[in-house]
Amino acid sequence: MAQVDWYYHRNGCRTCQRADDYLQRHDLEVKEQRDARKEHISPAEAVRLARGVDQLWVARGKSVLFFDMKKDPPSDAQLKKVLIGHSGNLRAPTIRQGKKMLRL
Repeated sequence: MAQVDWYYHRNGCRTCQRADDYLQRHDLEVKEQRDARKEHISPAEAVRLARGVDQLWVARGKSVLFFDMKKDPPSDAQLKKVLIGHSGNLRAPTIRQGKKMLRL
């Protein structure tokens, strides 16, 4: 069974429910799960998390943005723009698996 290292989600969120369904359908076991309603991740912490991976994938509507964090890392301002939601915290759902991070 494959594993997801870290999963940041919000109960009751439709997008998070879709992510939950995907993880379940593909038998992906989550090692660490965090509830976005109880634990807020600040912009600075979100940037730090993104800097710790090699690849960052960000879903924006129907398009997907890809950032190669090793070869061509974006600025902190760019990262905050794609990672932070209207609440001022990291958007949920966000998944980290190995050296890849997905913000759905």
